[in-house]
Amino acid sequence: MEGKLLYTVTEAAQALSMGRSKVYEMVRDGVIPSVKIDGCRRVKASALLAYVEGIGEAA
Repeated sequence: MEGKLLYTVTEAAQALSMGRSKVYEMVRDGVIPSVKIDGCRRVKASALLAYVEGIGEAA
């Protein structure tokens, strides 16, 4: 992560090595929290890190 605070869904997908549609699905389902700023969906860097750190913990 390059020190950015907010990512577009496309940038978040690239950072997670996932498809954009999958990340939109995860945002819609509340798996990855997001915010809407003037109609633009953004994902906090801290939300991406929290998701990555939580992978595998529920299994």
